Amino acid sequence: MTALLPQARALHSVADLVAEGLAPAGDAALLETVAQDFRVRVTPQMRDAARTSDAVARQFVPSTQELTISPADLADPIGDDAHAPVPGLTHRYPDRVILHVTKTCEVYCRFCFRRETVGETGHLPQAQLDAALDYIARTPAIWEVILTGGDPLVLSARRIADLLARLKAIPHVGVIRLHTRVPVVAPERVTDALIAALRQHPSVWVVIHTNHADELTGAARAALGRLADAGVPLLSQSVLLRGVNDTGEALEALFRALVRLRVKPYYLHHCDLARGAGHFRTTIATGQALMAALRGRLSGTCLPTYVLDLPGGFGKVPVGPDYLHHDGERWQVTDPNGKVHAYCDPDHS
Repeated sequence: MTALLPQARALHSVADLVAEGLAPAGDAALLETVAQDFRVRVTPQMRDAARTSDAVARQFVPSTQELTISPADLADPIGDDAHAPVPGLTHRYPDRVILHVTKTCEVYCRFCFRRETVGETGHLPQAQLDAALDYIARTPAIWEVILTGGDPLVLSARRIADLLARLKAIPHVGVIRLHTRVPVVAPERVTDALIAALRQHPSVWVVIHTNHADELTGAARAALGRLADAGVPLLSQSVLLRGVNDTGEALEALFRALVRLRVKPYYLHHCDLARGAGHFRTTIATGQALMAALRGRLSGTCLPTYVLDLPGGFGKVPVGPDYLHHDGERWQVTDPNGKVHAYCDPDHS
């Protein structure tokens, strides 16, 4: 019997995954080729969850299917580079920017839309961070700063506190968002020091990336509870993934679990055109049908907005089911049970 790796050690290689029984030894050579293109990292929490959940394992364990590159696949699926006024910053919408404070994550998701850059470099160099903050300071239209990467919560609590203090000093920055997987995949990082750092700015929102209820371990639930108890507003974003959460039952269980944990489901993303991630993509029609089914089963509190991030950097658009069409005289509205009702606009002529 193969000895298990040390409990607290993250998995960094195909050899680690094979030793843990998470990847087949017979595929090791091909998986090494996959890992050369996009590295491997699985935290102890997700390693343990992956042992009993295919939905978790599929997200973090490389697959030979990643070697299939579709002509539609893109190196920069959502156009980060097309809207970068300075290195490390994406300014796609007038009132908000994305600040890529690091390219490091606690886990590397096999469907990542930034897989071409994430994991290849570390934190944003100080000179580039200074230039990005200077751009934000001299652009008064910027009201919201979104810290992402990579995962901003891999930074030390001290560095996060310093960064939030610098953003707090910019008068027109009203809201800061942090997009992270850390409370779920590495919940031990949600310390008192981190929570104190997050409270540096009066309007910090944390957006949790999680895709399946099996990721919400006891430790993850406790970490989310610590954030909620500290008054940190929590949202979630998930990706619709074939073979992971592309059933009504899986999504319902995830969204209900999140709301019980005081996390509001915010976005369900259609899977982006990342290279080698085609096996994760559903059709948009599949996603629309799932959201239509959930509309009749879940309260609005539990329902995220289903969105497509347009290739080329043109922004997110809702692609949820269409409940209305106009017949030339009135609206025909489909209810959650599939029945159609007529509805008339007011006559202001």
